[in-house]
Amino acid sequence: MEIRLEVDILEIYVARQPILNNNQEVCAYELLYRSNNQNEFSTIDGDYATSDVINSFMHIGIEELSEGKPCFINFTDTLLAHSVPEFFPPEMIVVEVLETVIPTEQIVESCRKLKEKGYKIALDDFIMRDGDKNFEKLIELADIIKVDIHNTPYKEQRIILNALKQYNVILLAEKVETMAEYEQCLIDGYTYFQGYFFSRPAVLSTNDVPVYNHNIVLILSELAQPEPNIDKITGIIETDISLSIKLLRLINSPMVGSIYEIKSIKQAIAYLGFNELNKWIFLLSLRERVNQRDMRLDEVMKMCFIRAKISELIALHKGKRAEASSYFLVGLLSLIDTLMKLPLDKLMNQLPLNNDIKKTILGKNTHYSDIFHLTVTMERADWRELNTLANKVDISKRKLFEIYKEALRWTNGIVNEA
Repeated sequence: MEIRLEVDILEIYVARQPILNNNQEVCAYELLYRSNNQNEFSTIDGDYATSDVINSFMHIGIEELSEGKPCFINFTDTLLAHSVPEFFPPEMIVVEVLETVIPTEQIVESCRKLKEKGYKIALDDFIMRDGDKNFEKLIELADIIKVDIHNTPYKEQRIILNALKQYNVILLAEKVETMAEYEQCLIDGYTYFQGYFFSRPAVLSTNDVPVYNHNIVLILSELAQPEPNIDKITGIIETDISLSIKLLRLINSPMVGSIYEIKSIKQAIAYLGFNELNKWIFLLSLRERVNQRDMRLDEVMKMCFIRAKISELIALHKGKRAEASSYFLVGLLSLIDTLMKLPLDKLMNQLPLNNDIKKTILGKNTHYSDIFHLTVTMERADWRELNTLANKVDISKRKLFEIYKEALRWTNGIVNEA
């Protein structure tokens, strides 16, 4: 069979989801595929799907998608038989064998050859198959076993985990959505975790998100100019979630006085004024210390930046230039409860945000909601909902893919600079 690798990059969509280790550090990403003209992943030929993922990987660039970490990519039996994983160096990918792959002797031999060449093998959506000798051989070759904890009853999970003790494999829990699930999976012996548990606050106690010291220096340098550039300062603060939150809190503090509804970071700077901003930034520079980075929060901050940029770019594409910065702010602050470890409603009461921005972040319906929900849907790779919302917003998935790619590059640029 001819493997289709040369396809129109704009006809497909790829999202990534983080995989964390037991220290809550991102150690890999899984690439998830979606065709532009289909409603269900199950209707897509798996070979074409993975070929398109590979094509996207090549076109977007390794740095933007993987950030130097391995990427889990699904492979069908046909692609395994044709040695398609060998398009990439072993350290770049984890060969994820789909649960639909029948472990024939040919498949086992293909995986054995990949293993000998240094590739890591993962088995997706693992279930027990008693009496299948080839399946047992596949388990012996596997480095990672993935278990869907939502679709696998807990009693069955325990049977699987006990059965796998005799094998030298790492256990990965999929669909981990809450911190309680994560903690139970830790107890059960899982090492890797995939899901959005890390984006939800676990402890209701205040947390100070560290400021990038480099940004403080840049702002002080610009404020020292005879005519400071407000757009330049805005751009610096928008790329630092901690500075953005602190600025909004300052506007709402007794130091400033009255409460004012803010719709953008630029508006907050204009309201405060350069003189007061200079004093405040100087005070921050005195108190900031080298902080031990929370790797889990680092990933949450990346999500905030990606959400913010996607929302802004969609707004610009739809001709909403005047409100693009407001859409950006919605995305930027959408996980503020996780970053600050405080209830979302309490935080919204503390910040002098425009009422519609507050409502959107709190999950209520506003004119910002459709674009924001579309952004989050892209992040979660919810393809059915993505199709519905894209039609509602009236934007093609081709354009969404371009925006997603640009948001990833922009976010990686911020992270690398910091």
